[in-house]
Amino acid sequence: MDYAMDSTNASTEYPDYYNLSLNISDYGYTEEVRQEEQSLYILAIFYSLVFAFSLCANVLVLVIIHRFEKLTTVTNLPLLFISSLPFVAVYQLRSHWPFGRLMCKIVGSLYYLGFNSSVLFLALMTFDRYLAVVYSISSGRLRSRAYALVSCGVVWMVTALACIKPMIRQKLIVRLVDDRIFCQEDEQTENPVLWGLGFYMQLLLFFLFPLLLIIYCYMRIACTVLSSHIGTKFKTVRLIFVIVLLFFTCWTPFNIALLMHACASTPDEREQWSSVLKVTQIFTHLYFCISPIFYTFVGKKFQNYFLMLVVKRFPDLRKHISISQSKTNISTKSTLNDL
Repeated sequence: MDYAMDSTNASTEYPDYYNLSLNISDYGYTEEVRQEEQSLYILAIFYSLVFAFSLCANVLVLVIIHRFEKLTTVTNLPLLFISSLPFVAVYQLRSHWPFGRLMCKIVGSLYYLGFNSSVLFLALMTFDRYLAVVYSISSGRLRSRAYALVSCGVVWMVTALACIKPMIRQKLIVRLVDDRIFCQEDEQTENPVLWGLGFYMQLLLFFLFPLLLIIYCYMRIACTVLSSHIGTKFKTVRLIFVIVLLFFTCWTPFNIALLMHACASTPDEREQWSSVLKVTQIFTHLYFCISPIFYTFVGKKFQNYFLMLVVKRFPDLRKHISISQSKTNISTKSTLNDL
């Protein structure tokens, strides 16, 4: 439901971390506003590039999985989140929501669901690899198609329940001073208890829990690799370190800024941390662009699958491309090739 906002509070009433609106001075077009508009142009270009690259990378992963895999393992494909990026890019570019009330609800829901579910899918995929490497023999029955479907269903259910509140509160907001329309979460009448519940759920369920699970699982995987007789074990351990460091680097600044924004006691502090949130959120979005590379194409098996697709499409390249034809078995060695 649309409602009008008081012009003096239009740019400060909604400082949440999903707020993508432009704060325009009510007293004229200033140099600060001009610089902010330029930054929004840059953000729009950034979101467009992330959308294009992530879509190509994830669709390619999906094609490879459909062509070569039996879908008995868990794979992180943030397609819901990616599908919302073109609308976010236009929103950033125009500083105005032009798509109407229904699309505001739909795009907001896709954003929330995709953003949060991808983190849980990443943790689930890490746990799946932990079982495959550390318990390579006994986990064969557990890592089945039914296991993958049930696990994915649980992730979607948990994410949907956690995102009900922000999805319901996603609304069009009209600013009287310039009649601009913004699509964002309505926090004007939010209950403090519900706000605190949502905040700590975001911090604990979608950051600390995945982070601790990823660190534990990859530490166990690294110990298993180092105790094995695999020739490439040190390369695998380096890759594990990069994966953990990538997640920590991309997600920790955003969640720290989110915590500091929530603890801010003055409007100026909230405004400062709101700007920091916008910057750190870029790193989380960049993660969706980078993660398919580290979680798929650096693995020997996916490299072979990709080369097989290339050779099939361009037969003349067969003499220049070497493809391993060995089959992948359920063992510690073969699973390490997937890392």
